Amino acid sequence: MVVLGIDPGFAIVGFGVLQANKGVNKLLGCGVIRTKAGVPMPRRLLRIGEDLEELISRFKPDGIAVEELFFNTNVTTGIGVAQARGVIIYTAEKMGIPVYEYTPLQVKLAVTGYGRAEKSQMMEMTRRILKLQSVPKPDDAADAVAVALCHTRTTTSKLLNLQ
Repeated sequence: MVVLGIDPGFAIVGFGVLQANKGVNKLLGCGVIRTKAGVPMPRRLLRIGEDLEELISRFKPDGIAVEELFFNTNVTTGIGVAQARGVIIYTAEKMGIPVYEYTPLQVKLAVTGYGRAEKSQMMEMTRRILKLQSVPKPDDAADAVAVALCHTRTTTSKLLNLQ
């Protein structure tokens, strides 16, 4: 199974691609989609959609795992991120790729075993689970890898077969 993890944003969209096979996860690639400040929002959203289409064509994921929107204090930023999430979900649907959404708490729980883990704990566990020399950079890419890891760990859990 190949999973494209997405950490949504409108200035920076993190992505991470994992291949899961018999409980072993391998990082196939990660990085970010950047849009420039000052460019009109519709053009930024178009760029996100086009770059995502390219990633889907290159990696051919079986699913896309997207972090759900978390509003903190800046509603204006949240609206932009929500628009970017809409483009991401639309693009996945348009290309026939199922979308799976996870809250930050679910991602932390799946990766570290603790839903309130600190960012540094998340990054270190991601590095260890994937047997990487260093944490993926930048942080947005590392977050997206963690989202993909959440999906692979959640969907391949042996507990799912106990029903």
